[in-house]
Amino acid sequence: HRRLHARESWLSEFNQTERKAMLGSYTKVLFVRDPFHRLIATFLQGMGISPSFSSFVQEVLDSGLHNSSVAWKPLVSLCRPYLVQYDYVVMFGFLRQELGHLLRRAGLPAGSLLPELTDSQVHWTYRWLSEQMFSELSAQQRKRLSRFYRWDLAAFPFSSSFLSE
Repeated sequence: HRRLHARESWLSEFNQTERKAMLGSYTKVLFVRDPFHRLIATFLQGMGISPSFSSFVQEVLDSGLHNSSVAWKPLVSLCRPYLVQYDYVVMFGFLRQELGHLLRRAGLPAGSLLPELTDSQVHWTYRWLSEQMFSELSAQQRKRLSRFYRWDLAAFPFSSSFLSE
C-alpha cells in the first residue's frame, strides 16, 4: 500500500478500507496467552526488579495502562482485535494442536515442522504456578488485576484464568 511505505505508520491511522486493502492478502495469526501467565513468566524471567511476586504485581498495577511494559500490557491494547480481523487465534498451551491445524491449512506438512511440544505439561505447570503466585496476592491486588486485564478476559477465552474467578 502506497501510504504504508511512505513512513512508519500505526494501523489505527488508516481507515477501514485502507486496512482491508493492506491486510487482505495476508493470513493474520494472533498468539495469545493468559495475562496472569504472562505476568508469572515476566516475573520469573527477572524483568521486574521486585523481590516478590506480590510487589512485582504492585509495580505493574502502579504503572497503569499507558506506562505498561509490552511484557505485561493488556493484549487488546497491543493487537487491536477490533481493527484487525485475525484469521487464527492460537492459544498458548494448545500450541501443538493449533499449530498443526494451521500448518495443514497452509498446505504444509505439520508433523515434520512442529517442535516437540508438551501442552499437557505446560497446563499442569502453569496451573500449579498460578495457584502459588495467586495466593501471594491481596484481595485488592486480585481485584485490580482482573480490572487491569478485563478487556483481554472479555476478548479471549481465558475461562480457566485465575483472573476471571
